[in-house]
Amino acid sequence: MVDSSKENGGSDFVPPKKAQKAYLNPQFLKSRDARIIRMMCEYLEPLQRFQRLDVRETIVFFGSARARPPVAVKTEYAAAQEEKKQYGNAKPPKALRERLAKLEGDMKLAIYYEEAAELSALLTTWAKSLGQGKRFVICSGGGPGIMEAANRGAAERAGGPTVGLAISLTTEERPNPFITPDLLFEFHYFFMRKLWFAYLACALVIFPGGFGTMDELFEILTLVQTRKIGRPLPIILYGKKFWGDFLDLNALVRWGTVSPKDLNLFKVCDNPREAFEHLKKELIRYYPKPQNWHQATV
Repeated sequence: MVDSSKENGGSDFVPPKKAQKAYLNPQFLKSRDARIIRMMCEYLEPLQRFQRLDVRETIVFFGSARARPPVAVKTEYAAAQEEKKQYGNAKPPKALRERLAKLEGDMKLAIYYEEAAELSALLTTWAKSLGQGKRFVICSGGGPGIMEAANRGAAERAGGPTVGLAISLTTEERPNPFITPDLLFEFHYFFMRKLWFAYLACALVIFPGGFGTMDELFEILTLVQTRKIGRPLPIILYGKKFWGDFLDLNALVRWGTVSPKDLNLFKVCDNPREAFEHLKKELIRYYPKPQNWHQATV
């Protein structure tokens, strides 16, 4: 018997659903082949948002994610000391000794947390007094520690906007709560995050930190030294004791691997007021008027 429906042009095939557009296909967008598209998104979306919100100039704070507020550290340290007293002249357990040693290190970093917040507040209060819109907005990596302190000083103490350029890491904590919501970004690619640190920066303040902080510091120094960043960029290394213990850049001069004039690319400061006065002088000198977008060069 012949199927009459087929004789009349019928078919066993079901009409397909509407095709999905490539730019709406999440499987494709997350694939290796679409990596260039994701890179472009991490350039163009922040660019559009910064322009829409009229953020043209930033002061970038780098530093350790492990720094904590002094009050919290002092409370924990006092509790650990009380616990130690229970052992009298006897040697406390190893775990307690290690906890006390760590808290002593935390106490040193906690000082920088407070001073980062103070410096950030000073800069934001001054920037707001200029009456020229969102000038010299404090920008951090969006996480805890010195990053949180920078955002906190600007937002909580000075009532200004703050930028957070966060990065998606398995170990990274959630963004700190002091970032202006519309100015919180999360990047997948480190190099795109670094671009946005540099692109709008009018000054940088580098507090004590670890590998990530040093990576950011030396990349910026290289860009300034080689004039890939073609505009004036005041750089402060904050904390003479830390930088003196950790880094002897004069050794590079003695070995002939950098020029003596390269040491003029940064200034070491040791208190918020000193750093603020230096930055204010340099920013007034180099950026008396708000920058136009086409002047931001990296």
